[in-house]
Amino acid sequence: MPVIQHKEYIAAPIEICFDLARNINVHTQTTSHTKEKAIGGVTSGLIEEGESVTWEAVHLGVKQRLTAKIIEMERPYRFVDVMVKGAFHSFTHTHTFEDTNEGTVMVDHFEYKSPFGIIGKLADFLFLEKYMTNFLVTRAKALKDIAESGDYRRFIAKRTVDS
Repeated sequence: MPVIQHKEYIAAPIEICFDLARNINVHTQTTSHTKEKAIGGVTSGLIEEGESVTWEAVHLGVKQRLTAKIIEMERPYRFVDVMVKGAFHSFTHTHTFEDTNEGTVMVDHFEYKSPFGIIGKLADFLFLEKYMTNFLVTRAKALKDIAESGDYRRFIAKRTVDS
């Protein structure tokens, strides 16, 4: 099972970083290169523990849908989402936040299992682990840019939940 871990230092308060990381609108902006959009569950604003979101996006040239649920949350230090439906066999994404004197250290810890047995393991080796690492790093850097620029204020808005 591949494990990807990425640390990003952000010169912003921990509460801002925590809320940006679980904001559906911010996720959509920081993943625009994959055309991600929330199409079910919580579709805007902050997602909370016990809630889910269904994403539609284009990954590796294929339009896909994935539903993730927040199963743990300890504001503003940690939250965990898991895939409940989608292309992976499974995944667990743990987001942690450490308050420092100068800002926040945000850590993405992403564990996943590919489908299709040995073929999935070969895909991990050939391209999938690198693709997922780049995806997480790109999103973290975009989130950092929003937090440090003060642009996060425009994401403080009413949320939408679709049944």
